[in-house]
Amino acid sequence: MTKPVRVLIVDDSASVRQTLVNVLSQDPGIEVMGVASDPYVAARRIREEIPDVITLDVEMPHMDGITFLRKLMSQHPLPVVMCSSLTVEGSATLMQALEAGAVDVIVKPKIAAADHLAESAMMICETVKGAAKARVGRPRATVARGAAAVQQEEAKGYGAPAPKLTADAMLPPAARGAMAKTTEVVVCVGASTGGTEALRDFLVALPANAPGIVIVQHMPEKFTAAFSQRLDGLCEVSVKEAEDGDPVLRGHVLIAPGGRHMLLERRGARYHVAVKDGPLVSRHRPSVDVLFRSAARAAGPNAIGVIMTGMGDDGARGMLEMKQAGAFNIAQDEESCVVFGMPKEAIALGGVDRIVGLDAIAREVLWAHQRG
Repeated sequence: MTKPVRVLIVDDSASVRQTLVNVLSQDPGIEVMGVASDPYVAARRIREEIPDVITLDVEMPHMDGITFLRKLMSQHPLPVVMCSSLTVEGSATLMQALEAGAVDVIVKPKIAAADHLAESAMMICETVKGAAKARVGRPRATVARGAAAVQQEEAKGYGAPAPKLTADAMLPPAARGAMAKTTEVVVCVGASTGGTEALRDFLVALPANAPGIVIVQHMPEKFTAAFSQRLDGLCEVSVKEAEDGDPVLRGHVLIAPGGRHMLLERRGARYHVAVKDGPLVSRHRPSVDVLFRSAARAAGPNAIGVIMTGMGDDGARGMLEMKQAGAFNIAQDEESCVVFGMPKEAIALGGVDRIVGLDAIAREVLWAHQRG
């Protein structure tokens, strides 16, 4: 029998600590090892017993969560999930946490309608279990800003498991197939745990005239706006949080907003995105499967698929459909993944054409585009 994931909850709010204990304790795959009201109490607890995962508040007395995270990563790296209120200001701070080594982000649970609370709880439990599988503490290669390097080289849940809906819940009825190969190419990317930093490495290596890119990164709502702004300041390509109806343009990147699905659609020879509400698909919203399966229908051989680090199988079925529709698909290799879950499942289904390290994904995308 698999041992449960042992979690240490660090938060200065007694009510938040108790709510997280209640949420996590209802998943048989998780055991709450203990709670701590500040980083000093947490440090003493860790000296006594090492947790598998830590959930860490950002704003606390005596020492803020970011400072504690940096100290922890330099002395005793452990998988850390940052726990924050749903605010724009908090989102910007959490970008620092992800850069400092946090593997994922959750929103503090609130008492709400039963269905919303159950959905929130399920996602919190999934995130914690995903973090337990993350490889942390390894030096990460820094990718050079811009495209020079590439061009030089020739460039199951809360309580009873929730129904695991497929992308059929979001996709419209199938229409006629995607148009034949054209010069317009769209790159569709899916990522989850560990994906925020992996996406940064991928995008900063692309030139300003890279093909249009659409991305689903599993992340709570509001955090994707700050994430997009951060990437936009680092990359030669333009990066923004997607809005309904946005066109997919060369040199531009659209990131699905947290809490909403993103689909690829076609108008004539041009592509745009539809941003929609809907149920969790593959236990996620946004879902990689929704994006990939819509790309199979709308773009067919005009698409390039990329699946990156993350837990679970979201995107695997969609990537297979993309390949069957004529797309060229790339998966991140196990060595460079924080969690080799989503790429592994896509490879197992036979939907992947190339398996490469993180530092080679940008080059592969450009080569696939040039090969036409």
